[in-house]
Amino acid sequence: MTTQHKSRRNFIKIVTAAGGGLLVGFNFLACKSDKPITTPSKAMPTSWTGFDAYIKIGDTGLVSIYSQNPEIGQNIKTSMPMIVAEELDVAWRDVVVEQAPLNTEWYERQVAGGSQSIRQGWETLRKAGATVRQLLMETAAEQWDCEVKNISVFEGVISHPDGRTVGYGDLATSAAEKSMPDDKEDIPLKDPKDFKIIGKSKKNVDLEGILTGKPLFGLDYTRAGMAYANVLRPPAFGKKLVSFDDSATRKVSGVTAVIKFGDKIAVLATDTWSAIKGKKALKVEWAQKDKAEDTTYHSQILKEHLEKKAAKPRRVDGDVDKAFKEADEIVEKIYEAPFLPHACMEPMNFFADVTPEKVELVGPIQTPKWTEEKVAKKLGRKLEEITIDMTRMGGGFGRRLYGDDFVLEAAEISHLSKKPIKLTFTREDDMLAGIYRPASAYKFKVGIKGNKITAYHLTEACFNGQMFGTMPSNFPCGAIPNYRVDSHKIESNITTGAWRAPYANFLAYAEQAFLDELAGYLGKDPVDFRLELFQQAKENPVGEDHNYEIDKYIRVIKLAAEKSNWGKAKAGTHLGFSAYFSHNTYVAEVAEVTIEDQLPVVKKITCAVDCGIVINPIAALNQIEGGIIDGIGHAMYGDFSFEAGQTQSSNFHQYRLLRMSEAPEIEVHFVDSNNDPTGLGEPTLPPAGGAIANAVFAATKQRMYSQPFIKHIEKAG
Repeated sequence: MTTQHKSRRNFIKIVTAAGGGLLVGFNFLACKSDKPITTPSKAMPTSWTGFDAYIKIGDTGLVSIYSQNPEIGQNIKTSMPMIVAEELDVAWRDVVVEQAPLNTEWYERQVAGGSQSIRQGWETLRKAGATVRQLLMETAAEQWDCEVKNISVFEGVISHPDGRTVGYGDLATSAAEKSMPDDKEDIPLKDPKDFKIIGKSKKNVDLEGILTGKPLFGLDYTRAGMAYANVLRPPAFGKKLVSFDDSATRKVSGVTAVIKFGDKIAVLATDTWSAIKGKKALKVEWAQKDKAEDTTYHSQILKEHLEKKAAKPRRVDGDVDKAFKEADEIVEKIYEAPFLPHACMEPMNFFADVTPEKVELVGPIQTPKWTEEKVAKKLGRKLEEITIDMTRMGGGFGRRLYGDDFVLEAAEISHLSKKPIKLTFTREDDMLAGIYRPASAYKFKVGIKGNKITAYHLTEACFNGQMFGTMPSNFPCGAIPNYRVDSHKIESNITTGAWRAPYANFLAYAEQAFLDELAGYLGKDPVDFRLELFQQAKENPVGEDHNYEIDKYIRVIKLAAEKSNWGKAKAGTHLGFSAYFSHNTYVAEVAEVTIEDQLPVVKKITCAVDCGIVINPIAALNQIEGGIIDGIGHAMYGDFSFEAGQTQSSNFHQYRLLRMSEAPEIEVHFVDSNNDPTGLGEPTLPPAGGAIANAVFAATKQRMYSQPFIKHIEKAG
């Protein structure tokens, strides 16, 4: 078990240069000198030799490693090259990292989603590095007329027992002329105990650029001669465009064109602000096309569906109806969640240059291949005519999985205007006409007989999609003899999509809050109650296979309970427990809540995580903390409503997020493991809401049945 503490006072310590081979260290809050500490690395090569989809080696021994997947702040642009560098056996100080463009021939999964980048790329990245290492060693062995087994490599230098050495840079040209080893399966991979890079904290390779304002993000991207575009969309879901008058818009300084496409109007200008000003000058008539939905309707229709059984249940073990008839007591509770925006820090934007010969796209997108296919279909172009270069993203959370609006709009506007276009959303554009987490509700019905749970029926209702996905095989299935899951999809004209930790982001809170309430009914400690259920699933498993490993679940539960001093809260502090398995990772969290000014305040979260091998501890810690903070903020404050199809929050003055002063202390404990790594960008968000809800109950005796909690608590006085 490894413990990580992070002090806000040490927020920034090291800045790493990605392009020039220098490591520059700063401690902005505690430095004694204004002179940076510099450590020279290898000189920039005059020539590079490419080996595979990931690796180039320069004649100086400097190594360039491509990061294949989109970077949205999850730090894979650092962590994925670390895996390659480990098996290649080069010093991290001698590595520079480049963002790879979309290349479907080279890379199998260029997606940032589902917390799967490291997990899916683990074996491929290791083999890529190991294969090139083997090739270089074979080249050296051939030159020295010896066997490969008789030589060794350390940090890019190959050595012979007789004292001869040669660097990768000196071998690169010769090695590139050889064929890659035939059987890559026979190439040895390192034993985890021999890792020198993996498991050691490495600073974000883009950190210096981020801190100094270098153009890394999509919003920064420019091209000479491009036009800036801003788009007017229908003001509410269900509206359609009838007519518009652009005479005032065309008089705005800087505006160069107005283009109608579908129910949207694009204003082109010499700069973004002129385009926005021109859009505001448009006079538009809208008409109602489809149903104008509101929050009251959403809540009502969700609850109506919870009273129905689905035509086809998602899972059935035993006979819940029979068990309910025989039960001594039945407990039913409903939990409800609103639509929520993604609220990315960087507004949606994209560059497109559509010509008869090619379609060039540049910007922040989580799904470049999927987007490429959509653009090809939209414009009637061949895939080989389209290129996508990925910039760094200022947040994604699932919003940038879908390029249906900002990417396709940029491409269509460029096609119609015959100009290179930089499309930029305002914050209001994205809040009022974006893609949202769908509103959903869950009904739990449990039968109790002889002080034991004998039946468990979960019913879900969700707009535009079955949020439960593959979760019917999650805990507590396998532990309860009669178990059923139903799911209802409700159609809505409000655009919805994946939101950080899809399926689990709300379900985990509802389930974990309900389990605590059940523990109370049964007179059991919440942690002991969960452990009993897992023991039942281990000793007497029920029904089909479940998708979780019981021992891993138990391990994080016990670790979180131990490190939080569960059951020993000091006076005035109230604890809440939660544990959840999602994105292949096991997480348990304990929230500490106090009451200040008659309202609950989250003071600390103790978190235990089993995510297999930790590639980059500082990055892992960042992801864990970020997920928890996100989970706290949305559970406590996330409120988003509709009236007549229009969102009632247009910017952050109306949409409440967690404030910096409200961020609690977070203590993280990793389970030591040599298992393959699993996801980390999302798994710590789902348990946060449940831990807080349970701590709030411990403090106030109020159960939280809907989000945001603060709204519910304030109403209760």
